[in-house]
Amino acid sequence: MASLVAALIWLLLGLALALLEWPYQALSELGFRLQRWGWPLPGLDAGAAGPAGGSQLPPGLAVLLVFSASALLFWLAWGPLAAGRGGGVAPLLALDRTPPPQPAAAEASWLEKLSLRSQLQRLPLMLLTHIGGLAVGVESPSVAIGAAALLAIRRHWSRFRPLADLPLPAVAVIGGAAGLGVAFRSPLLAATYAVEELGRRSGVSVLGPLLLAAASGALLSTPLGQPARLVGLQFGALAAPLWGWAALLTVLGAALGVLVVRLLIPLAAVVQRLMLRQRLPGAVVLALALAALAQLSGGLSLNDGSLSLSAALAGESGGPPLTLLWRGLAMLISPAAGAPGGLMHNSMTLGALLTSLLPAGLGFSPSELGQLAAVGAVALFAGTQGTPLFCAAFVFTLQGDLQLLPALLLVSAVSDALSSRWRGEGWNGHQGAVLMQQSQRG
Repeated sequence: MASLVAALIWLLLGLALALLEWPYQALSELGFRLQRWGWPLPGLDAGAAGPAGGSQLPPGLAVLLVFSASALLFWLAWGPLAAGRGGGVAPLLALDRTPPPQPAAAEASWLEKLSLRSQLQRLPLMLLTHIGGLAVGVESPSVAIGAAALLAIRRHWSRFRPLADLPLPAVAVIGGAAGLGVAFRSPLLAATYAVEELGRRSGVSVLGPLLLAAASGALLSTPLGQPARLVGLQFGALAAPLWGWAALLTVLGAALGVLVVRLLIPLAAVVQRLMLRQRLPGAVVLALALAALAQLSGGLSLNDGSLSLSAALAGESGGPPLTLLWRGLAMLISPAAGAPGGLMHNSMTLGALLTSLLPAGLGFSPSELGQLAAVGAVALFAGTQGTPLFCAAFVFTLQGDLQLLPALLLVSAVSDALSSRWRGEGWNGHQGAVLMQQSQRG
């Protein structure tokens, strides 16, 4: 009887997490609507680009939105709303990966970063992020709000079972992984993310509760802000003639994934020094850079790239080859400057866009291009993230073709093996390690 009651509680908690995710999904949808309405999106298929395939907002207003929202975001994120800066995954990693007993002061600091108060400070930053179309996704904030909600219940109602029976790190892992699974309507993502990223010390032991919460929450979650979630694609297994191209994209994706991490970490340090010394001029410079990239790319550098990713995974054009450069620069600047979001969709998009480099004369069919886009997406994502099972599961969740899953798992494992030595920790892992080092020095 007690087990049945506990299962029911986890199911209800999952429904509550879905309600908390709605504002994030709505903000993400707002960003994509503004991107479709305000920019020409050159090279993107009209079906993916949105209404009429052209600009509806005056061009000057679209650029002004990017600049003004970005500048205000950076000024607030490095000032009054500093608690909401960044994606929010780092304190979860610190909680899980620090061996007990954890220093009391450090644990209190990490829990404060995962408080509901910090998440409320992140919300206006997320609004500005999606109005300005900064190149980050809602994955990390979804993880943070899930962890924050369950931790708040655990702290304020200390006798509330089954949360009361679990240590704080386990509660954080369940909430964070379930938050991601609910946001993207996939318990599979929740489980793989818990085991490979959030809960390397405790992930397996919490799989039952987080799967219940993620499954129930997925029923109440919305599809808003997820244009890359495709339905009904059946390209089939990867044909033998494509394996050579898949190997090439795997190596290239792994190398680019390493490059992203190797550039992002020092860039973030440079931006931090700039913003701590000259907050207003720094915010203006960074906002000008993002506005310039948006103008150069015709809007394809904005948001997390899902419009290009959706088209590429469907075997269509995700944009011209130069989109790789503009989007790559935007995905470095945005998180380095403290925008509240993560790299996941950006990494997949950048990898999928590798197909734009393939010679047109080779005569690939749309289904073959869609398969190779999925391979590139997985390869670069795994090269950046370092969680091969989760990366393959995420691209599979978006494209939905079960017959391609074995190839994606293989590509993801090979990419991670090729990149892990040179990449070191990924972006989230690096931030978590910084928090842990700070606690040791303190």
